[in-house]
Amino acid sequence: MMRDAHDIIIRPIISEHSMDQIADRKYTFQVALDANKIEIKKAVEELFGVKVESVNTMRILGKVKRMGRYSGKRPDWKKAIVKLTKDSKTIEFFEGMA
Repeated sequence: MMRDAHDIIIRPIISEHSMDQIADRKYTFQVALDANKIEIKKAVEELFGVKVESVNTMRILGKVKRMGRYSGKRPDWKKAIVKLTKDSKTIEFFEGMA
C-alpha cells in the first residue's frame, strides 16, 4: 500500500544551517518516523516536481523536559536531507526564505 506524499513529508525544517545547505541543492524536511529513503525520495519528487539524487535520514530523540517535579518527554522524530540532481529545478517554497 502506497502512502500519500503528504503523510510522509510532515514539514520543512527552517534553520540557519538548513538555509545554508540550499546553495548545495540540499533541502531538509521532517518526515514520518517509519518512512524509508525510497518513500521519502518518491514523496519529494511527487510534491515538488524535482529530481532527487540522494536522501540522508537521521532519527532525533526527543528531549526530556521538566516542569518542577513533573517530567515529560518530547516526541522522537525523523529528519531527511534531500539532495537534488544538477539538472533538477529548485524547490520554490524555500527560495523566499534564503
